Amino acid sequence: VQLVESGGGLVQPGGSLRLSCATPSIRNADYAVGWFRQAPGKMREGVGCVSQADGMPRKTYYAYFAHGRFTITVDIAEATVFLQMNGVTPEDAAQYYCAVGPSYACDSQLRGHNYLALGQGTQVTVSS
Repeated sequence: VQLVESGGGLVQPGGSLRLSCATPSIRNADYAVGWFRQAPGKMREGVGCVSQADGMPRKTYYAYFAHGRFTITVDIAEATVFLQMNGVTPEDAAQYYCAVGPSYACDSQLRGHNYLALGQGTQVTVSS
């Protein structure tokens, strides 16, 4: 399974950033891509995920802190899943990872144990 994250960097509080997860897996009939983050001294947590099961509508779930601020979109042509982050706060600073797996890996609990591969991560730094 191949996936590469990019788009991290320095952003001011209140600013926006778009992370990318390039993976050919989203061209499959069944897939899930999850976004996770881990800040220093904290456990990794789910940010959101998107899934597509064969013949079924695409599903998207978000963590409570991401609702209304973060948006996950899928670009099949570019084989990329995006995480648009708006209204960034210092609490959003972390290493962000994407993960790929079967569609059932993405659920409202944002658990990570059914994903097959995790990317190398991209760092998001929030500072004025």
